[in-house]
Amino acid sequence: MSVQLRDSTAISAELIDKFSKDLKDQSNNRTLMNAVKKNGINAVAMNQDAVVDMQYTFSDEIETGPITHQKQSGRCWLFAGLNTLRVKVAERCNLKEFELSQSYQMFWDKFEKANYFLESILETLDEPTEGRLIAWLLDSPVQDGGQWDMFVNLVDKYGVAPKSVMPETFHSSQSAMMNRLLTVKLREDAAGLRGRHQREGASADALRTDKEAMLGEIYRMLCHFLGEPPARFDFEYRDKDKEFHRDRDMTPTDFFKRYVDVDLHDYVSVINAPTADKPFLKTYTVKYLGNVKGGRDVLYLNVESEALRSLAVAQLRDGEPVWFGCDVAQMLDRDSGIMDTKLYDYGATLGVSFGMSKAERLDYGESLMTHAMVFTGVNLVDGRPNRWKVENSWGKDPGNEGYFIMSDPWFDEFMYQIVVQKKYLSDTMREALMQPPKALQPWDPMGSLAVMR
Repeated sequence: MSVQLRDSTAISAELIDKFSKDLKDQSNNRTLMNAVKKNGINAVAMNQDAVVDMQYTFSDEIETGPITHQKQSGRCWLFAGLNTLRVKVAERCNLKEFELSQSYQMFWDKFEKANYFLESILETLDEPTEGRLIAWLLDSPVQDGGQWDMFVNLVDKYGVAPKSVMPETFHSSQSAMMNRLLTVKLREDAAGLRGRHQREGASADALRTDKEAMLGEIYRMLCHFLGEPPARFDFEYRDKDKEFHRDRDMTPTDFFKRYVDVDLHDYVSVINAPTADKPFLKTYTVKYLGNVKGGRDVLYLNVESEALRSLAVAQLRDGEPVWFGCDVAQMLDRDSGIMDTKLYDYGATLGVSFGMSKAERLDYGESLMTHAMVFTGVNLVDGRPNRWKVENSWGKDPGNEGYFIMSDPWFDEFMYQIVVQKKYLSDTMREALMQPPKALQPWDPMGSLAVMR
């Protein structure tokens, strides 16, 4: 008589009965199930002791302007970059409040991304349409997200402008439909360029003539969505002493040189990516990641978390804010603005364990950089930080009047990038920065863009 073996690949009724019995054998499961079903997992799992520990007081703080609001757009990286620069303008002009135009930067970013995308299509004409690279290029040609080096490219080429001369529009604040229509047009353009190459054998010059006409359409669309950027403008303001000032007929690059006057090339992106394929004290770039053709490439210097922390503290203690990128949605309570690894005890609530390392989260798609913000303070105890003050760009409602607070353990686990002046780097870091960068694949987790709304 033959014995029929149980199929271990399928879920059996006996297995379900076992799991159900295990659930009922634990007396507190029914109470927890009811609480989670009625109130949601975050309300039940929240550690109130962690909330009490995260006080909005800091030993070192930088005074900045009112909290900004990116609204329903993914421009956090632009807001964070401009928020670090507006401090300089406010100081020079003796202003209590000041904002730079985020829609001005957004216009040129989308226009440059459209060109970058079309050039990438021209560079990959012989790649299979069904291949991973073309699929990646077609996924989000003009998404809102970006990186620090992309921000520098925009400022280098187009300068900056006061918000008063190019204010917000409906689609700068609610970008989804604008991005959708731009994406439709650019995918159509990609199909046209690749089709002419494959069917007609069109020359490079002929295809670039086509590309120029395509860019003309993108420019027209962006002007409808965002308005046409000012080429020249008058800068008028009244300072804290009630004195009126007018600077006439300026270009955006004039404005940057006169009122910001910061050498953005003196700053470097330092990351913490503790994966086996990215040794520390090495530099990295990412293929096909950028916005301005002919601009600087994305460049990272990878260091250990302790070094990342020390660099951020050094710049803050010198009175300068720090642009940074993190995975903001992890262990976050948006209402209180608290980011803390102890904020939620999901494991105890659900009866399971969560224990991935930072490297494993990167390798297995559980975490990557999603949002850019600005450090404007830190609380030091015996010279070491235990919490960080964060200037966000989600308006005044979440957090403490729009400011968030980050615990130092959260920094270790979910912080991926800071931007600091090169003068804070150690000699070893400076030497490492001079190495030729390793080019990562476009889909590498360190090729992610800050785009969180």
